[in-house]
Amino acid sequence: MARSRLLFACAIFLASFLLFLVEPIAAKQLLPFLGGSAAVWITCLVFFQTALLLAYLYAHWLARHPVWGLHFLLLAAALALAIFWAFGGLDLSSGPEHPVTTIFLALGVWIGLPFLALGATSPLLQVCWSRVEGTSIPYRLFALSNLASLLALAAYPTLIEPYFTLHAQRVAWCCGFAAFALIAAALAARTRSAASGTVQNDAAHESTLPAAPLAHRLLWLLLPMGASMQLCAVTSYITANIAPIPLLWILPLAAYLITLILAFEFPRMVPRGILTRFLAVMLAALGYMLSQMDVSLPMRIGIGFFLLELFAACLFCHSEAYALRPRRASESTIFYLLFAAGGALGAFLIGIGSPLVFSFNYDLAITFAVTALLALAATWSSNWGQRLLWSVASVMMLVLVFWLHIAYQRDTMVAVRNFYAALRVKQNFGFPGATLRTLTNGTIQHGTQIFGTDEQRRTPTTYYAPDSGVGLALHFCCADRARNIGVIGLGAGTIAAYGRPGDCIRFYEINPAVEPIARNAFTYIRESGAQIDIVTGDARTSLAREQPQRFDVLVVDAFSGDAIPLHLLTAEALALYRKHLAPGGIVAFHVSNQHVNLGPAIALLAQSAGMQAMRVSSLANEDRGEFSATWVLVSDNAAFFAQPEVAAAARPLVEKAGLRLWTDDYSSLLPLLRW
Repeated sequence: MARSRLLFACAIFLASFLLFLVEPIAAKQLLPFLGGSAAVWITCLVFFQTALLLAYLYAHWLARHPVWGLHFLLLAAALALAIFWAFGGLDLSSGPEHPVTTIFLALGVWIGLPFLALGATSPLLQVCWSRVEGTSIPYRLFALSNLASLLALAAYPTLIEPYFTLHAQRVAWCCGFAAFALIAAALAARTRSAASGTVQNDAAHESTLPAAPLAHRLLWLLLPMGASMQLCAVTSYITANIAPIPLLWILPLAAYLITLILAFEFPRMVPRGILTRFLAVMLAALGYMLSQMDVSLPMRIGIGFFLLELFAACLFCHSEAYALRPRRASESTIFYLLFAAGGALGAFLIGIGSPLVFSFNYDLAITFAVTALLALAATWSSNWGQRLLWSVASVMMLVLVFWLHIAYQRDTMVAVRNFYAALRVKQNFGFPGATLRTLTNGTIQHGTQIFGTDEQRRTPTTYYAPDSGVGLALHFCCADRARNIGVIGLGAGTIAAYGRPGDCIRFYEINPAVEPIARNAFTYIRESGAQIDIVTGDARTSLAREQPQRFDVLVVDAFSGDAIPLHLLTAEALALYRKHLAPGGIVAFHVSNQHVNLGPAIALLAQSAGMQAMRVSSLANEDRGEFSATWVLVSDNAAFFAQPEVAAAARPLVEKAGLRLWTDDYSSLLPLLRW
C-alpha cells in the first residue's frame, strides 16, 4: 500500500513539475516571432488556463467513464507531439499579423496534448486514490502538485535558463515527459483493476454526505476567476514596464502558486480577519498609486508592492474557495473543473477581452474592483463589520475605475489599444510658449513634439537630441552626402526630423496602430526632407526577406513600454544588421532603461563580430524637451569614432564577467538587472 501511495505522489509531483516547466520554455520560444511583446506571456496564460480547464474536464469525464484505453492513446499521442516539439517546429513568420491566433496555434501543436495529459493527472489520480484507498478526497495532493509547480518555476530562471539553450531545454523536457508517460500508463493499468470493486462502496458512503449548494459552486468559479485576473493584471503591468523575461513572468506566478499551497495545505495559518484587513489596506494603497497617473516606481519597490497585493488577493480567493470545497469525492472533479474554469475566465477577461473592449488600460483598477466585490460576496455571512468594510472598498474601487477613465480622457487626443501596446497621445498646453504632444505606452514616453515655432516643431526631442548617440551617428556618419537610414521602431517618427533632401529613411514597425498616429498626430514624417518608407511587421522578419539595404546608420529602438525585445539583440540579429549596412555603417542601439543595463551584452555582441562598441550618454534639457539618453554605437569604422566630436562624447563599455553571448537559442537578462 505504501508503494502504491508513493507511486501516486511521484506521478502527481512529476506531472506538475513538467507542466509548469514547459510554460516559460514554450512562451520564450514564441517571443521572437511576436516582436518580444510583453503581451505574449499574458496570452500564453490564457492558453494555459484554458488548456488546464480542458484537462480537468477530461479528468472529470474519465473519472465517470473509465475508458482507460483512450487514456493510453492520449499518452502515446502526447509523447509523439512532445518529440516533434523538441526536434521540430513551425513556421511562425506571419505571427505578428495574427498574434493571438499564432500563440494558440503554436502552443496547441507543440504542447497541447502533453499539457492536457499533465494537467489531468492531479485531479484524476486523486479520485483514483480515494477509490483505491477507500478514503475521502486527498486535497493535500493538490498542495503537493503546486509545490512541484513552484519548484519548476524557481528552477527555470536560476538553474535552467542561464545555463542551457532553448533546444537543450526542450529535449530535456521531452525526456522528462517520456518518463512521466511510462509512470502514468503503469499507474492507470494498475488502478483500472483495483478501483472497479470500490465504486459501489463509494456511492453508499457519499449518500450520507451533503451535496454542495449552488451558491458554493458559483463561488468555486468566481473566486479563482478573481485570483486569475490578479495574476494576469499584475504580470502584465510588471512585464510591460520592465521586460518580458521569464524571471518577471515567474515571480507573480510563483506568488499565485504559493497561495494555492497555503490555502490547500495550511488553511488556518493566516487568520481570516487579518488576511481581509491586510488585503483591504493593499487595495487602498495600490489604488492610490494607480491614481497617480504616469508615475513609475523603482524596480524593487514596484515589484514588491504588487507581489504583496497579488499574494494577499490570491490567498484570500483560494482560501475562501477551499473553505467551500465539496465533501463528496464524486464532486471533487466538478470542484477542480469550476476552479479551472474560473482561472480560464479570469485570464481571458484580462488577456484578450480587455484589450478588445477598452482603449485605455484599466486592467489593474478593474481587477481591484472585482476582488473587492468577491470579498464582499464571500464574507457577507460573517458579520456587519466585514459587510461594511467590503461594501466601502467595493465602492472605492469602482470609483477608481471611473476616475481613471475621466483622467485618461483628459488631454488625450488619441487612444488605441491592441495586442502590442496601449498607446495614448496627450496634448499638454503647459510647455513654455508652446503645446507639447506626447506618445506613451503605459507610463513610458515614446516620443514628443513641441508645437511652437517652426524650429521647435522640427527639432528632435526626448531620446533623439542632436547630442545623443543617434544624433552624433546621423550627423557624422556621412559628411555632407545623402544618407540611407534604417530605423527599427517608429514611435512618433522623431528620427524623421533628421531627414534632409536626398536622404532615405526606412522605418520598421511591428504595431500597425503606430503608423497612423505618427503620420497624423505628429508632423515629423510629413515635414521631413527625406523620402520616408514604413514597413509593417517584425523588423527581423522583414530584413531577412529584403535585399541588402546598404544603410549608413541602422537605429535599433524597438521598445514596448520599457520592455526589451531580446531577439533584436542576438548574434544572429547583429549578423543580419551587418548584411544591410553599407561599408563602414553604424548600428545605433538605444539602451536607455531604468531596470536593465544592456551595455555589456551589446559589447559582447560587437566583440564577437569583430566590431567596436562605444557608449554615448546625453543629459536632459527640459527647455528643449530632451531626456537623458544612453546609446551604444557599434561599427567597424574606426574613422567614425576618431572624429573629435564623437571621440569627446563616446566612452568604452564596461564588460561583465561571466556574461554569455546572446543568440537566438540563448539569452538571459538576469545578470543585467538593476535591482
